Amino acid sequence: MPAYCVFCDIVARREPARIVYEDDDVIVFHNVLNWVPVMLLAVPKEHMLQGDLWCSDVMTKVARAAVEMGEKHCPRGFRILSNFGPDAMQSQPHGHVHVIGGTFLGEYA
Repeated sequence: MPAYCVFCDIVARREPARIVYEDDDVIVFHNVLNWVPVMLLAVPKEHMLQGDLWCSDVMTKVARAAVEMGEKHCPRGFRILSNFGPDAMQSQPHGHVHVIGGTFLGEYA
C-alpha cells in the first residue's frame, strides 16, 4: 500500500467524505470533483489497484453498489466508468469506479 491513500483514509474516517452507501466491503461517496451534477465513487474498502479490483471477487459488490446508487441518485440515467492509468486520467491508485449523471451527458461525452 502507498504511504498515503486518500480513499483508505476516507474508509478509516481520517478524511471527510459525503458517504451515500456503505457495507462491509464497499463504500460509495461523492467525488470532490464536480464535473457533472452527480459524480460518485464506488470503492472497495480493501486497498487494491484498478486492475486488481476488476479481477477480484469484490468487483461484483462494487458494481452492485454503483448501480444501486446510480439508480437512486440519477433516475433518468447514469454512466459507470473506470480509468486505467494516467492517459485515462486515473488520479488515485486505489481501485474505484465512477458513477456520473444528473444531466444529459451528450451524444459523444
